[in-house]
Amino acid sequence: MKRNIIDRLNLFAGEKEPFLFVVNYAGTEAYIRKLSEIALDECLYDFEGITNVKRQSLSTSAKNPMWKVYEPNFEDYTKDFEIVKNNILRGNSYLTNLTCKVAVDCYLPFEEIFLWAKGKYKILLKNKKSNRQLVCFSPETFVRIKNGKIYSYPMKGTIDASIPNARQILMNDEKETAEHATIVDLIRNDLSRVAEYVRVNRYRYIDVLHTNKGDILQTSSEISGNLPSDYQQHLGDILAAMLPAGSIIGAPKDKTMEIIQEAEDYDRGFYTGVMGIYNSGELNSGVMIRFLEQDGKGTYFKAGGGITSKSDCRKEYEEVLQKVYLPFE
Repeated sequence: MKRNIIDRLNLFAGEKEPFLFVVNYAGTEAYIRKLSEIALDECLYDFEGITNVKRQSLSTSAKNPMWKVYEPNFEDYTKDFEIVKNNILRGNSYLTNLTCKVAVDCYLPFEEIFLWAKGKYKILLKNKKSNRQLVCFSPETFVRIKNGKIYSYPMKGTIDASIPNARQILMNDEKETAEHATIVDLIRNDLSRVAEYVRVNRYRYIDVLHTNKGDILQTSSEISGNLPSDYQQHLGDILAAMLPAGSIIGAPKDKTMEIIQEAEDYDRGFYTGVMGIYNSGELNSGVMIRFLEQDGKGTYFKAGGGITSKSDCRKEYEEVLQKVYLPFE
Protein backbone atom coordinates (compact mmCIF):
# COMPACT_ATOMS: atom_id res chain seq x y z
CA MET A 1 0.00 0.00 0.00
CA LYS A 2 1.27 3.48 -0.83
CA ARG A 3 2.74 5.34 2.15
CA ASN A 4 0.45 8.36 1.73
CA ILE A 5 -2.62 6.08 2.05
CA ILE A 6 -1.18 4.40 5.16
CA ASP A 7 -0.41 7.78 6.76
CA ARG A 8 -3.90 9.08 6.03
CA LEU A 9 -5.52 6.03 7.62
CA ASN A 10 -3.29 6.44 10.69
CA LEU A 11 -4.24 10.12 10.90
CA PHE A 12 -7.99 9.54 10.53
CA ALA A 13 -7.99 6.75 13.12
CA GLY A 14 -6.19 9.04 15.56
CA GLU A 15 -8.77 11.80 15.08
CA LYS A 16 -11.50 9.58 16.57
CA GLU A 17 -14.15 10.76 14.14
CA PRO A 18 -16.00 8.05 12.16
CA PHE A 19 -14.60 7.58 8.66
CA LEU A 20 -14.97 5.31 5.65
CA PHE A 21 -12.17 3.96 3.48
CA VAL A 22 -11.99 2.06 0.20
CA VAL A 23 -8.60 0.80 -1.03
CA ASN A 24 -8.01 -0.81 -4.42
CA TYR A 25 -6.45 -4.22 -4.98
CA ALA A 26 -2.98 -2.83 -5.73
CA GLY A 27 -3.01 -0.43 -2.77
CA THR A 28 -2.31 2.49 -5.09
CA GLU A 29 -5.65 4.30 -4.96
CA ALA A 30 -8.04 5.01 -2.10
CA TYR A 31 -11.26 6.82 -1.23
CA ILE A 32 -11.05 8.00 2.40
CA ARG A 33 -13.65 10.34 3.90
CA LYS A 34 -15.04 11.27 7.30
CA LEU A 35 -18.64 10.04 7.39
CA SER A 36 -19.82 13.59 7.99
CA GLU A 37 -18.16 14.73 4.75
CA ILE A 38 -19.44 12.06 2.32
CA ALA A 39 -21.65 13.47 -0.45
CA LEU A 40 -24.61 11.31 -1.46
CA ASP A 41 -23.95 11.89 -5.14
CA GLU A 42 -20.47 10.34 -4.87
CA CYS A 43 -20.87 7.50 -2.35
CA LEU A 44 -23.59 5.37 -0.78
CA TYR A 45 -22.67 2.80 1.85
CA ASP A 46 -24.30 0.26 4.13
CA PHE A 47 -22.04 -1.82 6.36
CA GLU A 48 -24.32 -4.11 8.37
CA GLY A 49 -26.77 -1.30 9.07
CA ILE A 50 -24.33 1.59 9.37
CA THR A 51 -25.45 3.60 6.36
CA ASN A 52 -25.98 7.05 4.84
CA VAL A 53 -29.11 5.92 2.97
CA LYS A 54 -32.65 6.46 4.20
CA ARG A 55 -35.43 4.01 3.43
CA GLN A 56 -37.14 4.81 0.15
CA SER A 57 -39.60 3.24 -2.26
CA LEU A 58 -38.14 1.15 -5.06
CA SER A 59 -39.43 0.23 -8.47
CA THR A 60 -40.98 -3.23 -8.63
CA SER A 61 -38.94 -3.91 -11.78
CA ALA A 62 -35.94 -4.64 -9.57
CA LYS A 63 -37.66 -7.78 -8.27
CA ASN A 64 -37.21 -9.35 -11.71
CA PRO A 65 -34.44 -7.29 -13.33
CA MET A 66 -33.51 -7.72 -16.96
CA TRP A 67 -30.16 -9.44 -16.53
CA LYS A 68 -28.04 -10.88 -19.32
CA VAL A 69 -24.62 -12.43 -18.84
CA TYR A 70 -22.21 -12.65 -21.76
CA GLU A 71 -20.21 -15.73 -20.86
CA PRO A 72 -16.46 -15.22 -21.32
CA ASN A 73 -14.78 -17.28 -24.02
CA PHE A 74 -13.96 -20.67 -22.49
CA GLU A 75 -10.78 -21.00 -24.57
CA ASP A 76 -9.51 -17.68 -23.22
CA TYR A 77 -10.31 -18.76 -19.67
CA THR A 78 -8.56 -22.07 -20.30
CA LYS A 79 -5.35 -20.28 -21.33
CA ASP A 80 -5.37 -18.28 -18.09
CA PHE A 81 -6.22 -21.40 -16.09
CA GLU A 82 -3.31 -23.33 -17.62
CA ILE A 83 -0.86 -20.58 -16.67
CA VAL A 84 -2.05 -20.87 -13.09
CA LYS A 85 -2.23 -24.68 -13.01
CA ASN A 86 1.25 -25.12 -14.50
CA ASN A 87 2.71 -22.81 -11.88
CA ILE A 88 0.97 -24.79 -9.14
CA LEU A 89 2.29 -28.08 -10.53
CA ARG A 90 5.81 -26.59 -10.58
CA GLY A 91 5.45 -25.75 -6.90
CA ASN A 92 5.31 -21.96 -7.34
CA SER A 93 1.91 -21.70 -5.62
CA TYR A 94 -0.37 -23.90 -3.54
CA LEU A 95 -3.49 -21.87 -4.31
CA THR A 96 -4.09 -19.06 -6.80
CA ASN A 97 -7.24 -16.96 -7.05
CA LEU A 98 -7.94 -16.48 -10.77
CA THR A 99 -10.47 -13.81 -11.75
CA CYS A 100 -11.89 -12.30 -14.93
CA LYS A 101 -14.25 -9.64 -16.31
CA VAL A 102 -17.71 -10.79 -17.39
CA ALA A 103 -19.75 -8.43 -19.57
CA VAL A 104 -23.38 -8.05 -18.48
CA ASP A 105 -26.50 -6.12 -19.35
CA CYS A 106 -28.62 -4.96 -16.45
CA TYR A 107 -31.33 -2.40 -17.07
CA LEU A 108 -31.26 -0.99 -13.57
CA PRO A 109 -29.47 2.13 -12.34
CA PHE A 110 -26.59 1.33 -10.00
CA GLU A 111 -28.44 3.20 -7.26
CA GLU A 112 -31.31 0.69 -7.42
CA ILE A 113 -28.90 -2.24 -7.53
CA PHE A 114 -27.28 -0.86 -4.37
CA LEU A 115 -30.64 -0.37 -2.63
CA TRP A 116 -32.09 -3.77 -3.57
CA ALA A 117 -28.97 -5.88 -3.09
CA LYS A 118 -28.53 -7.97 0.04
CA GLY A 119 -25.03 -8.05 1.49
CA LYS A 120 -23.05 -7.49 4.67
CA TYR A 121 -21.05 -4.73 3.03
CA LYS A 122 -22.47 -2.54 0.27
CA ILE A 123 -20.98 0.45 -1.45
CA LEU A 124 -21.69 2.60 -4.50
CA LEU A 125 -18.89 4.86 -5.69
CA LYS A 126 -19.11 7.36 -8.53
CA ASN A 127 -16.28 9.21 -10.22
CA LYS A 128 -17.79 12.09 -12.14
CA LYS A 129 -14.51 13.08 -13.80
CA SER A 130 -13.95 9.68 -15.41
CA ASN A 131 -17.67 8.81 -15.74
CA ARG A 132 -17.06 5.51 -13.95
CA GLN A 133 -19.04 3.92 -11.16
CA LEU A 134 -18.96 0.72 -9.18
CA VAL A 135 -21.30 -1.11 -6.87
CA CYS A 136 -20.22 -3.89 -4.53
CA PHE A 137 -22.39 -6.11 -2.32
CA SER A 138 -19.89 -8.29 -0.50
CA PRO A 139 -20.72 -11.16 1.85
CA GLU A 140 -17.10 -11.51 3.05
CA THR A 141 -15.59 -9.80 6.08
CA PHE A 142 -11.95 -8.73 5.75
CA VAL A 143 -11.16 -7.87 9.37
CA ARG A 144 -13.00 -6.59 12.41
CA ILE A 145 -11.37 -4.82 15.34
CA LYS A 146 -13.16 -4.65 18.69
CA ASN A 147 -11.95 -4.31 22.28
CA GLY A 148 -8.32 -4.62 21.22
CA LYS A 149 -8.84 -7.84 19.27
CA ILE A 150 -8.69 -8.39 15.53
CA TYR A 151 -10.86 -10.95 13.73
CA SER A 152 -10.84 -12.31 10.18
CA TYR A 153 -13.41 -14.50 8.40
CA PRO A 154 -11.95 -16.00 5.19
CA MET A 155 -14.62 -17.36 2.82
CA LYS A 156 -13.64 -20.21 0.47
CA GLY A 157 -15.73 -22.99 -1.05
CA THR A 158 -18.95 -22.57 -3.06
CA ILE A 159 -21.83 -24.78 -4.21
CA ASP A 160 -25.33 -24.38 -5.60
CA ALA A 161 -27.69 -24.89 -2.64
CA SER A 162 -30.32 -26.56 -4.86
CA ILE A 163 -28.07 -29.58 -5.50
CA PRO A 164 -29.25 -32.60 -3.47
CA ASN A 165 -27.10 -33.04 -0.34
CA ALA A 166 -25.29 -29.79 -1.20
CA ARG A 167 -23.99 -29.23 2.33
CA GLN A 168 -22.52 -32.71 2.60
CA ILE A 169 -20.99 -32.51 -0.88
CA LEU A 170 -19.37 -29.15 -0.10
CA MET A 171 -17.98 -30.23 3.25
CA ASN A 172 -16.59 -33.49 1.81
CA ASP A 173 -15.10 -32.01 -1.37
CA GLU A 174 -11.32 -32.59 -1.27
CA LYS A 175 -10.48 -29.61 -3.47
CA GLU A 176 -12.67 -27.20 -1.50
CA THR A 177 -11.33 -28.58 1.82
CA ALA A 178 -7.71 -28.13 0.73
CA GLU A 179 -8.41 -24.63 -0.62
CA HIS A 180 -10.06 -23.55 2.61
CA ALA A 181 -7.28 -24.99 4.78
CA THR A 182 -4.65 -23.12 2.75
CA ILE A 183 -6.45 -19.79 3.12
CA VAL A 184 -7.01 -20.25 6.86
CA ASP A 185 -3.29 -20.92 7.30
CA LEU A 186 -2.44 -17.85 5.20
CA ILE A 187 -4.77 -15.59 7.20
CA ARG A 188 -3.31 -16.91 10.45
CA ASN A 189 0.12 -15.88 9.20
CA ASP A 190 -1.18 -12.45 8.12
CA LEU A 191 -2.77 -11.82 11.52
CA SER A 192 0.44 -12.93 13.24
CA ARG A 193 2.22 -9.99 11.60
CA VAL A 194 0.12 -7.53 13.60
CA ALA A 195 -1.28 -9.47 16.56
CA GLU A 196 -0.39 -11.97 19.27
CA TYR A 197 -2.09 -15.19 20.41
CA VAL A 198 -3.59 -15.83 16.97
CA ARG A 199 -6.01 -18.76 16.91
CA VAL A 200 -8.82 -20.34 14.87
CA ASN A 201 -12.09 -20.01 16.81
CA ARG A 202 -14.43 -21.64 14.26
CA TYR A 203 -13.41 -23.76 11.28
CA ARG A 204 -15.39 -24.31 8.05
CA TYR A 205 -18.93 -23.31 8.91
CA ILE A 206 -21.52 -22.71 6.17
CA ASP A 207 -23.09 -19.40 5.12
CA VAL A 208 -26.20 -19.24 2.90
CA LEU A 209 -26.19 -16.48 0.26
CA HIS A 210 -29.41 -15.43 -1.51
CA THR A 211 -29.18 -14.47 -5.20
CA ASN A 212 -31.46 -13.70 -8.13
CA LYS A 213 -30.53 -17.16 -9.49
CA GLY A 214 -31.17 -19.08 -6.26
CA ASP A 215 -29.27 -19.76 -3.04
CA ILE A 216 -25.59 -20.72 -2.88
CA LEU A 217 -23.59 -22.10 0.05
CA GLN A 218 -20.11 -20.94 1.03
CA THR A 219 -17.76 -22.06 3.82
CA SER A 220 -16.04 -19.63 6.22
CA SER A 221 -13.82 -19.72 9.30
CA GLU A 222 -13.18 -17.31 12.18
CA ILE A 223 -9.62 -16.40 13.23
CA SER A 224 -8.62 -13.89 15.92
CA GLY A 225 -5.65 -12.32 17.71
CA ASN A 226 -4.77 -9.63 20.27
CA LEU A 227 -3.55 -6.23 19.04
CA PRO A 228 -0.97 -4.03 20.82
CA SER A 229 -2.39 -1.28 23.04
CA ASP A 230 -1.42 1.52 20.61
CA TYR A 231 -3.03 -0.04 17.54
CA GLN A 232 -5.28 2.98 16.89
CA GLN A 233 -2.27 5.11 15.93
CA HIS A 234 -1.10 2.44 13.47
CA LEU A 235 -4.32 1.33 11.77
CA GLY A 236 -2.95 2.05 8.29
CA ASP A 237 0.19 0.02 8.96
CA ILE A 238 -1.91 -2.86 10.33
CA LEU A 239 -4.06 -2.98 7.20
CA ALA A 240 -1.06 -2.58 4.88
CA ALA A 241 0.66 -5.57 6.53
CA MET A 242 -2.34 -7.75 5.66
CA LEU A 243 -3.14 -6.51 2.15
CA PRO A 244 -4.00 -7.63 -0.43
CA ALA A 245 -6.50 -9.92 1.30
CA GLY A 246 -5.26 -13.50 1.31
CA SER A 247 -8.60 -14.96 0.24
CA ILE A 248 -8.40 -13.22 -3.14
CA ILE A 249 -4.69 -13.92 -3.76
CA GLY A 250 -3.61 -17.38 -2.62
CA ALA A 251 -0.39 -18.74 -1.17
CA PRO A 252 2.43 -17.94 -0.96
CA LYS A 253 1.35 -14.35 -1.47
CA ASP A 254 4.28 -12.69 -3.26
CA LYS A 255 4.84 -15.37 -5.89
CA THR A 256 1.12 -15.94 -6.36
CA MET A 257 0.62 -12.24 -7.07
CA GLU A 258 3.19 -12.55 -9.86
CA ILE A 259 1.28 -15.52 -11.30
CA ILE A 260 -1.99 -13.56 -11.16
CA GLN A 261 -0.40 -10.65 -13.01
CA GLU A 262 0.78 -13.04 -15.74
CA ALA A 263 -2.53 -14.89 -16.06
CA GLU A 264 -5.10 -12.08 -15.79
CA ASP A 265 -5.37 -9.77 -18.79
CA TYR A 266 -7.21 -6.88 -17.11
CA ASP A 267 -6.88 -4.42 -14.24
CA ARG A 268 -8.76 -5.52 -11.11
CA GLY A 269 -9.03 -1.90 -9.97
CA PHE A 270 -11.08 -1.71 -6.76
CA TYR A 271 -12.33 -5.28 -7.26
CA THR A 272 -10.81 -7.50 -4.52
CA GLY A 273 -9.71 -4.40 -2.62
CA VAL A 274 -11.12 -3.65 0.84
CA MET A 275 -13.71 -1.24 2.24
CA GLY A 276 -14.45 -0.41 5.82
CA ILE A 277 -15.74 1.93 8.52
CA TYR A 278 -13.71 2.92 11.59
CA ASN A 279 -15.22 4.48 14.70
CA SER A 280 -14.07 4.79 18.33
CA GLY A 281 -11.41 2.14 18.06
CA GLU A 282 -13.63 -0.34 16.24
CA LEU A 283 -13.29 -1.42 12.62
CA ASN A 284 -15.66 -3.34 10.35
CA SER A 285 -14.37 -4.07 6.86
CA GLY A 286 -15.17 -6.26 3.87
CA VAL A 287 -13.38 -7.76 0.88
CA MET A 288 -14.66 -6.22 -2.35
CA ILE A 289 -16.09 -9.26 -4.09
CA ARG A 290 -19.48 -9.51 -5.84
CA PHE A 291 -18.63 -6.46 -7.85
CA LEU A 292 -20.16 -4.53 -10.78
CA GLU A 293 -18.37 -1.75 -12.62
CA GLN A 294 -19.49 0.59 -15.37
CA ASP A 295 -17.31 2.70 -17.61
CA GLY A 296 -17.60 4.24 -21.06
CA LYS A 297 -17.14 0.81 -22.69
CA GLY A 298 -19.82 -1.17 -20.87
CA THR A 299 -20.88 -2.89 -17.65
CA TYR A 300 -18.82 -5.68 -16.17
CA PHE A 301 -19.13 -8.11 -13.31
CA LYS A 302 -15.75 -9.18 -11.94
CA ALA A 303 -15.57 -12.66 -10.44
CA GLY A 304 -13.22 -15.55 -9.81
CA GLY A 305 -12.26 -18.50 -7.66
CA GLY A 306 -9.37 -20.41 -6.12
CA ILE A 307 -7.32 -22.81 -8.26
CA THR A 308 -5.46 -25.74 -6.70
CA SER A 309 -3.68 -28.81 -8.07
CA LYS A 310 -7.01 -30.65 -7.90
CA SER A 311 -8.96 -28.04 -9.89
CA ASP A 312 -10.86 -28.89 -13.05
CA CYS A 313 -10.96 -26.09 -15.63
CA ARG A 314 -14.59 -26.54 -16.63
CA LYS A 315 -15.79 -26.63 -13.01
CA GLU A 316 -13.81 -23.51 -12.15
CA TYR A 317 -15.24 -21.71 -15.17
CA GLU A 318 -18.76 -22.68 -14.11
CA GLU A 319 -18.05 -21.46 -10.56
CA VAL A 320 -17.12 -18.05 -11.94
CA LEU A 321 -20.45 -17.87 -13.77
CA GLN A 322 -22.26 -18.99 -10.61
CA LYS A 323 -20.87 -15.95 -8.82
CA VAL A 324 -22.17 -13.52 -11.44
CA TYR A 325 -25.48 -12.64 -9.83
CA LEU A 326 -27.56 -9.95 -8.17
CA PRO A 327 -28.33 -10.72 -4.51
CA PHE A 328 -32.04 -9.94 -4.74
CA GLU A 329 -34.67 -12.00 -2.91
